[in-house]
Amino acid sequence: MRRARPGATSRGSAERALTSVAAGESYQGSGQEESAVREEGPRLWHVTLSVSGADAPLAALRRGLEQLAHDHPFLLTSRYAVDHAEIRYWEEARDLHDAAAVALRLWGEHRQSSQLPPWEIVGLEVIDRDTYHQRIAEGYGPLPATPVGVHPF
Repeated sequence: MRRARPGATSRGSAERALTSVAAGESYQGSGQEESAVREEGPRLWHVTLSVSGADAPLAALRRGLEQLAHDHPFLLTSRYAVDHAEIRYWEEARDLHDAAAVALRLWGEHRQSSQLPPWEIVGLEVIDRDTYHQRIAEGYGPLPATPVGVHPF
């Protein structure tokens, strides 16, 4: 016999749902921190999007990434190979959730107009501007995007 919490689903179930956990009474926050972030307005987020899939012709891939850079003016740099690419850019968004949502739509929304291969997103990193600059100052994280543009790996 298998025991489980009421309402719990099995580990392999596709119907698992995430739930929020309240801070509880011991939390000392005043609520002002969260509202201060919301009132702050849009912030800059450094986004690194990694895509991968079946081999694609390099010349066509380069043209597609150059068109994507033209369509998405904040694109910093793209690196590519026959079966994967990495796109780095700055996104202005209210919070991390908004920046990540835009990033996750970027490849699919521009795939036809830029004639990009039907690759899937295999990685996403979104960090705020302060964290990006802190990592660079400490010698960690992605190096500054130089030279800007579309380049092979």
